[in-house]
Amino acid sequence: MKFELIIDPAAEEKVTVVARSRNGIAAKIEALIEQTELDMIGYSGKEGEKISLDDVCFFAAEGDKIFAFLGDKKLHIKSRLYLLEERLPQNFVKINQSCLANIKMITRFDASVSGTLMVFFKNGKSDYVSRRQLKHVKERLGI
Repeated sequence: MKFELIIDPAAEEKVTVVARSRNGIAAKIEALIEQTELDMIGYSGKEGEKISLDDVCFFAAEGDKIFAFLGDKKLHIKSRLYLLEERLPQNFVKINQSCLANIKMITRFDASVSGTLMVFFKNGKSDYVSRRQLKHVKERLGI
């Protein structure tokens, strides 16, 4: 694989990958670009804090506000959930109407007799996968 970097201050930044098939390197480049394009600030009161998507366990709606849950922190995000869903990288999946989960932060699942699936995160929190999203979540997780 060849690599070419052209530095032109007047040009629009663009990354183009030409490959014979979808491979690991192309996927890593795509993930890196998606992650660096998304600048996000979370608010705790009046203080703003830059959020790294690697630290986010999940985004959830509570009332009319969206929060990012990072470990033991809960930061307000000034965005709508559907807009986040469009912009977030592939490791985030919608598990129900009010939650976007980071697949990398899921520790375990609990499938009940009634067919529901409970997701447990590294921060100790949990949420359920809705019946509407169950098939999509299972496909994304390879279950």
